Amino acid sequence: MRWVQKCETDDEPLPVPVQAVSNEEFEPLPQTEEQKRVAQKLSEIADFSIKKLGVSRREFLASTGGFAAAFLAMNSVFGDLFSVSASELFEPLASEEKWPKKPFIFDIHTHHVAAPKIIRTPPLIPGYRAAGAAWGNKALEGREHRWEDLYLANYIKEMFLDSDTSMAVITGLPAKTADQNVLTPNEMVETRAEINGLAKSKRLIAHGLFSPDLGKPNLEEMHRQYEELKPEAWKGYPGQPLADGSVGWWMDDETVAYPFYEYSRKIGIKNICVHKGLPLPGWQIDHSSPKDVEKAAKDFPDMNFLIYHAGFKGVRDALPAVQDDFKTVTNVPWISDLCAMRNRNPKMTNVYMDLGTTFGMTVITQPKLCAYMLGLMIEAFGEDHVLWGTDSIWWGSPQWQIEAFRRLQMPEDLMKRFGFKPLTDRVKEKIFGLNSARVYGIDVKGKMNAIPADYVTKLKAKYRAEGPRPSNTQYGWVRA
Repeated sequence: MRWVQKCETDDEPLPVPVQAVSNEEFEPLPQTEEQKRVAQKLSEIADFSIKKLGVSRREFLASTGGFAAAFLAMNSVFGDLFSVSASELFEPLASEEKWPKKPFIFDIHTHHVAAPKIIRTPPLIPGYRAAGAAWGNKALEGREHRWEDLYLANYIKEMFLDSDTSMAVITGLPAKTADQNVLTPNEMVETRAEINGLAKSKRLIAHGLFSPDLGKPNLEEMHRQYEELKPEAWKGYPGQPLADGSVGWWMDDETVAYPFYEYSRKIGIKNICVHKGLPLPGWQIDHSSPKDVEKAAKDFPDMNFLIYHAGFKGVRDALPAVQDDFKTVTNVPWISDLCAMRNRNPKMTNVYMDLGTTFGMTVITQPKLCAYMLGLMIEAFGEDHVLWGTDSIWWGSPQWQIEAFRRLQMPEDLMKRFGFKPLTDRVKEKIFGLNSARVYGIDVKGKMNAIPADYVTKLKAKYRAEGPRPSNTQYGWVRA
């Protein structure tokens, strides 16, 4: 097995990836046979289109026509799951006419790396690069990663210039030492200050970090963050062992975790964000399961628990249901478990499902699975409890995920068999941003009025006027 960074395999970056990339929270998935067929079909459509349009292949793939080509290719392989027409290949205005209204898009799951850091513990990019070289990829030996791709300047370009994202949450991953923390709480707040200061309006919300297994010192650190930084929510990783001898912590541990919720309640921060699903290599898998969500949510009904990745265990674990076409095997670990918790607790309305990576991973690998999971979540939690997240910029610009969700349709057979509702524009508007705005107390009407006049919008207009240069680059990892 060889792991390579996706952007290093792209002689010609595609508008929509045809292989799932890892954000370094799970092993890269091999490209499926269906994805190979999508890539071939996309290449054929691109060749036909550039001859008719008289443009370069790279120019076409970076255009709205390139997006249309990608979804036409996906429909040819997976069935008509995406709303797209052939006219979009040649008419730039066809896509705008299809979706004249720009929704409020609030991405609650984004990352970048603080410059000039080079992270070695946990062994993020350099560690995986070394592993890839050791596993036979000689092209990686002695090569240096372009850390600049993951720093703030490129984050701003990918998130706010090359996508329709209106607002975002910057989040992080705790570490034992600040120098090996991808983005410390102080650095997240610096990013918030820089972007909001640049925009002259509120475009970014910052997380604080908490790790209950570290005990009282971490509770004191939480207090410091509140006093000095004023984060709007907390992010924790129950599967991450930070304390000596720890294997992680449980959300429903009354001794270890509850003092942190009680403190958060006391200072008025209601949103507790937790990584569930997608267990990182080396973590105890059980602690990444959502089995500890139910009691915690019931014991703290006035707090909101935002379940990052929607608790999705991974594509491999969902394959039995996919291969059965959801006829007799309908369980998707661990999303089905969370949905069952909600179904047996109708008053447990304080749990929310974040789509970060879970949507991006499945919509290009098994789009029917993606639609099925959305159906499960909406049926169990309600259309107002599913939150938009992309895990960018590991995936590069989130625009392709925005396009995919905008176009994704609920398959007729799933609606007939399971009673799932259509993915209407109204439902998508809620998931894209209205739901998260309510959770974070954002006045959407006021924000939408402010955004056109802020500096980031003016910067984006200048960027577009000069000829936008989306890179179509994903910065995560693939299995070669």
